[in-house]
Amino acid sequence: MPAVPHLMTLADLTGPQISRIVNHAHYLKQVSLPWLAPQRQSKKNARLRMPSQSLFNKSIALIFSKRSTRTRVSAETAAVLLGGRALFLGREDIQLGVNESPRDTARVIGGMCQGIFARVGEHEEIEELAKHSPVPVLNALSSLWHPTQILADVLTLHEHSYLFEPNSSGPPAPNKPLAPLRPLTVAYVGDSANVLHDMLVTYPRLGHKLRVASPPQPMYQCPKPVWDRVTQLGCDKDIWWGSDPREAVKGADVVVTDTWISMGQEAEKAQRLKDFSGYQVTEALCREGGANPDWKFLHCLPRKQDEVDDEVFYGPRSLVFPEADNRKWTIMAAFDLLFGKWDVTGEKTLVAKDD
Repeated sequence: MPAVPHLMTLADLTGPQISRIVNHAHYLKQVSLPWLAPQRQSKKNARLRMPSQSLFNKSIALIFSKRSTRTRVSAETAAVLLGGRALFLGREDIQLGVNESPRDTARVIGGMCQGIFARVGEHEEIEELAKHSPVPVLNALSSLWHPTQILADVLTLHEHSYLFEPNSSGPPAPNKPLAPLRPLTVAYVGDSANVLHDMLVTYPRLGHKLRVASPPQPMYQCPKPVWDRVTQLGCDKDIWWGSDPREAVKGADVVVTDTWISMGQEAEKAQRLKDFSGYQVTEALCREGGANPDWKFLHCLPRKQDEVDDEVFYGPRSLVFPEADNRKWTIMAAFDLLFGKWDVTGEKTLVAKDD
């Protein structure tokens, strides 16, 4: 029996393996969208291809101890397209953390389901689930990492690569391979939280540079376990980090922010809003800081107006809603490769090719 594969963070994968998931997400999206469109009788309908059915008759457990919109809806709808079923298990639904340990929960659920997609609090919780689960565990969000969000962001940037090319003729035709993306400068303005952490270990290995601004207080700096992974992977050489948001957006092609007040930090709201004064993403901030004239904006959502104003969030620079849509397709790709095929790293494909 092969070792059970898990995915806790994109730091667990190589750059080519990350690109493989993103390209697979693009493929699944192109195959699946015609099935989701209104069906009309035509010769074109007869040529529809089925997406992978690797979850046929399989069940995926969604263990969510935190609220979710995009992650939950993406997971449930993606499982259906792959021929399976997702079981939403909120903290009020199961015994985890009340009368049962993560170890026992992992064994029981893993004995009935074929994958576990877990959205937890502290990262140690998902590590404990993975340690004892007989089926793959995928991190849906933890205190340290948010891998599926960054997969969606990378897919979104590739799909809009023409926006970063001065002589582009516009978006690519449908059903084409995913377009390449030139090296970008990505600026992140905000808290050192799980979204940024997976950015730190991903973008430099895909050929991009990161510029980060966070308040100088220690609580807003990168946790040591995360920075250790950053340096181990050699990503630190392509990362600038300071406390001035205007300096961070200098030369930026993409500007990203996230919530300053995550779930569980509501008691810190007044202090955090004070500490992040001047960090709101606006046209003025990016103009004064010297962002590229055609810079684009990403946000994982939900958004609060303190983080970015309406002009940017709802304006032509914003890619936030295509980014949200792509949560479905990248989660679908991760489900297919990890839960359906136990092949998220591509090692099986490489072995078969060598043979």
